[in-house]
Amino acid sequence: MDGLRIFLVDDDKEDQEFFRDALSEINEAVLLSIFNSGDELLRALRQKDSKPDMIYLDLHMPILDGEECLDILRKNTDLKSVPIVIYSTELDMDRIAQLFFKGANRYIRKPDSFDSLVASIKATINSLKRNSLGGNAIINIVV
Repeated sequence: MDGLRIFLVDDDKEDQEFFRDALSEINEAVLLSIFNSGDELLRALRQKDSKPDMIYLDLHMPILDGEECLDILRKNTDLKSVPIVIYSTELDMDRIAQLFFKGANRYIRKPDSFDSLVASIKATINSLKRNSLGGNAIINIVV
């Protein structure tokens, strides 16, 4: 494998750049694909031969929001083992519990600081590596 295949689904261009820059600080071979909506992600997944190693999914997007996208992804048997990280500004503990129930593997609240984002991404990648990037990842909240 040439590197981890990470899909980021986020409609905010600044958040996309912030994530891309933070990812470049991590000493890992990563292939990042960015999608502007859940609908765009689903279209791409139908066309791609290889699935991602993990998906970072924003909750608040037009057309198809992150929760709706999570529901669809978890119904797809080919994607059941792909870890999904909810990546959002929202911090509603009841909703987060519901997202875990629906199949999210981790929740990361979008941090204000670059260093916090780098640390969160690094911790997530390390956690998923410990779990062999298959099956369910460790469920926790990074804020």
